[in-house]
Amino acid sequence: MKKKWFIAASAALAFTAAAGIVSAAEWKGTSAEAVKYTNNGQAITPSSPAVNIDGSLYLPIRAFGEATGKYVDWDEFRSSVALTDKPALSGKYKLAAPDLAEGIKMGIGSSLIHLPGDPDNVFYSTADRGPNGDATVKGKSVKTFPLPNYTPTIYKIEIADGQIKILDRFPLKVNGVDPVTGNANITGLPNIKGRDEAPYDAKGENELAYDPYGLDTEGIAYNPKDDTYWISEEYGPSIVHVKRDGTLIERIVPKGWAAQVSTPLVPARETLPAVYNKLRQNRGAEAVSITPDGKYMFMAMQSPLRNPGKETDNSRQLRIIKFDLATLQPMAEFAYLTEDAKQFTDLQQSDIVISDMVAVNESTLLIDERDKNAGDKAQLKRIFSIDLSDATNIIGTLDDNKFAGKTLEQMSIEELKANGIMPPSKRTIVDVAAFQYPYEKVEGLSLVGGNTIVIVNDNDFGVGSKSAENGTELWTFKLPYTIK
Repeated sequence: MKKKWFIAASAALAFTAAAGIVSAAEWKGTSAEAVKYTNNGQAITPSSPAVNIDGSLYLPIRAFGEATGKYVDWDEFRSSVALTDKPALSGKYKLAAPDLAEGIKMGIGSSLIHLPGDPDNVFYSTADRGPNGDATVKGKSVKTFPLPNYTPTIYKIEIADGQIKILDRFPLKVNGVDPVTGNANITGLPNIKGRDEAPYDAKGENELAYDPYGLDTEGIAYNPKDDTYWISEEYGPSIVHVKRDGTLIERIVPKGWAAQVSTPLVPARETLPAVYNKLRQNRGAEAVSITPDGKYMFMAMQSPLRNPGKETDNSRQLRIIKFDLATLQPMAEFAYLTEDAKQFTDLQQSDIVISDMVAVNESTLLIDERDKNAGDKAQLKRIFSIDLSDATNIIGTLDDNKFAGKTLEQMSIEELKANGIMPPSKRTIVDVAAFQYPYEKVEGLSLVGGNTIVIVNDNDFGVGSKSAENGTELWTFKLPYTIK
């Protein structure tokens, strides 16, 4: 027999299905004694059970909540609560670098990685496809590339004394001649006319050449087995195998992609499912990471696929795919569930994205999830630890409507549950917004020593910025526990 409960506002915190924390004047409900709880990943038993009221979970503040000084995450799929100790901000570092051109600042920060064996203050990063903007010409909105010969580059950086110092640069290049640049260096220009965004000059008047080897670099991973990088990029969407000196080796692309463009210098391996061709433009392969043993690689899309069309832009389901690095074949896919925009103020679901990730091991990933706002308007800038161990492998099952009557992106939370689709569990590691982080794009994420979270922002080359500063900052957070 379930007990009846009455709870006053001063004695409780409420956890809705979206993990929002609210208060109320008074509630009545039944005890939820079957709920499971963890603290820093370990099982615990609270002093008082939670209360279930109209499908929402309410926890007495005397047991949990703000009084504990912990992050609290509610998983409605598993009926579990996770409590996690909060970190301390341990460092801030700014980039001071010469501008690339008038009104265009130096850019790094779309990715971040710390290599094993390197000093704790040395990292590698990339910028994205280069400076770009939007212009309206004769009533038509076009994408402009003011530096069309910009070369996407891997940067070796060092942090010390409050500064980010660039130690070395490795421009991305082909083993031969890029048809656009006339030399080995590639550009950040789109690949396929009619499929990718059309590139225009700075004034938006003349369409530029397409580069079959062009990359919109977003994430970087390191494979210790062969001392190479893998870079995720948004055009394909694809993952590109790269030597330490920046030479492109091969490219993982969706089925059907290679028939649209010739890339003889960088073989295109069509191992991504064809459904990935349905990406939203400029919302492609945002994050990539490799397990420390070099066996597996994970790639995450920034936003939902348009599957079947634009109507799924507000889906909460983002895809994370797992590869066997020995064969380059996908072996699993997971439905990552972003936070519910309804728990925030004036935030669209389509403005919640994944920006980077770290593969701690085969079943634990760190995910950078954020909104599109900056400064005081920012509400969601969080680093989550997610557990894949009991998440449903959906590979090949929800690309169309044959299994569940809808694609993954069309399904509601209730439909996921009804079809036995379990997303990865999530728990908050860092709530970056709570530290008054001033930037929109937290796009680089790294873990050092198991207990230091490192983030860096993408400054978008300062396009449209009036600040005299570069606008790139790297922050470090010390965890009171070790992730392993």
